[in-house]
Amino acid sequence: MFAKAFRVKSNTAIKGSDRRKLRADVAAAFPTLGTDQVSALVPGKEELNIVKLYAHRGDAVTVYVCGGNPILFELEKNLYPTVYTLWSYPDLLPTFTTWPLVLEKLVGGADLMLPGLVVPPAGLPQVQQGDLCAIALVGNRAPVAIGVAAMSTAEMLTSGLKGRGFSMLHTYQDHLWRSGDKSSPPSLAPPAPDAPDVNEEKGSVQADPALQGDMRRLTLEGEDKENGEVRQQMCGEKSLSEAAEDPGVRGLNPDPTDSKTLQEQMDELLQRCFLHALKCQVKKADLPLLTSTFLGSHMFSCCPEGRQLDIKKSSYKKLSRFLQHMQREQVIQVEELRSGVESIVAVDWRHPRITSFVIPEPSPTSQTIQEGSREQPYHPPDIKPLYCVPASMTLLFQESGHNLVRLDPILCDCILEKNEHTVTKLPWDSLLTRCLERLQPAYQVTFPGQEPIVKKGKICPIDITLAQRASNKKVTVVRNLEAYGLDPCSVAAVLQQRCQASTTVTPAPGAKDSLQVQVQGNQIHHLSRLLLEDYQLPRKYIQGLEKAPKPSKKK
Repeated sequence: MFAKAFRVKSNTAIKGSDRRKLRADVAAAFPTLGTDQVSALVPGKEELNIVKLYAHRGDAVTVYVCGGNPILFELEKNLYPTVYTLWSYPDLLPTFTTWPLVLEKLVGGADLMLPGLVVPPAGLPQVQQGDLCAIALVGNRAPVAIGVAAMSTAEMLTSGLKGRGFSMLHTYQDHLWRSGDKSSPPSLAPPAPDAPDVNEEKGSVQADPALQGDMRRLTLEGEDKENGEVRQQMCGEKSLSEAAEDPGVRGLNPDPTDSKTLQEQMDELLQRCFLHALKCQVKKADLPLLTSTFLGSHMFSCCPEGRQLDIKKSSYKKLSRFLQHMQREQVIQVEELRSGVESIVAVDWRHPRITSFVIPEPSPTSQTIQEGSREQPYHPPDIKPLYCVPASMTLLFQESGHNLVRLDPILCDCILEKNEHTVTKLPWDSLLTRCLERLQPAYQVTFPGQEPIVKKGKICPIDITLAQRASNKKVTVVRNLEAYGLDPCSVAAVLQQRCQASTTVTPAPGAKDSLQVQVQGNQIHHLSRLLLEDYQLPRKYIQGLEKAPKPSKKK
């Protein structure tokens, strides 16, 4: 609403009766505020002004200014706090969390889309459609925006966190904020997540209602918490057999008679994938092998169909801890060949754990893209470069197919320059070159079972870049996935599992209705395998693969 400059109609000091009425309106609109807090927000003696203005879209807005800062604004008889007020009362509204990169879009006037939300371990706040909500950034609960929920929390989860989540009204750094002292948000620590209650007698876990359903599937986990781990999320009050059938918690043992805990089942799956990868995929020539590559390129591919390997749900929590355990059993040897980067340098293929491992029966698998509760096989499109005939060459291509080397009037008009009026003949190669130079590029994309789509211009390749963030961390950014029929949210979910790194999906800068995927770290090697081998896209339509990290040199 305040993304662009507004026009002030009047600015007057508030009257005593209006001050008392405003205090009553604040108490009614925000019942969680105590009497002392309302009095502090709307003081009895400090200067308080009423500013009436018109937003750039013509909305009539009344703003209440105290101490030089806008503290409240009124629109259509509804009262809203500004970010200045929310910094003093951060728990005034239910607060949702998003990524810092999203803030730039919100300041520009965009609404907050559900894929941009970060789902905390305690689940999303419970709201109804039309409720006023605050938006904070990861790592700081000081709100940076307010908006109205476009749907209830239950509907958000049912939608798979897709679509528009909040209609934004006001943000940090917009023109309403600029009318104040332009201070920055304070640093407020996020609230500690509540631990779930465990009922020992019934042997069940009572979780927050926000976590019911397929919460695990909906979560694109954000940056690691203080100890570098993401707490395990529960699946509501489902029994083990119900949870095993839920596609959101794939990786659990589907056998309802299995009495093992979910953590014990994940430990077994982790060891199974580890031994399978060593026995069938890793060769001596592959060593030394980066531990991250071993996980993403070998262990994940050995995971049984219908199950999902998630180390954070195991007792080890981290890959390094699991590999240290395997090293203590003398199955492998791990060394730090570069600072902070571990590699598997030796494998004892004669170890009883490997020799006794029975390779499971192979089952036909296919790369799938998750869309809601359905899985559809992905097939790469057939892409053909075309040439569009401009109006100046229409007559040439209306001929019956006889391309003449002796130039007739049509050819002269189409391919000769103005100073070449004396030219009557051209060689074949020159004739064809001139024709192609004057044609306009186009392309045709055909997805299996669909009609061909023809568009002008050249198809944009999938663009992979590396970016450096303020924290000096690298992120891998992928754009233009939609042109090839790939859902960015689905690709992000696959990369999150393969790379064991946080992923986000945000609007692509400078591109309308296009999203980009960001993965923490340099994950181009994983992207290369995913796009070239799993999705089978031609290499010529992918740019940026040369930026993959160089493999460590063998000793």
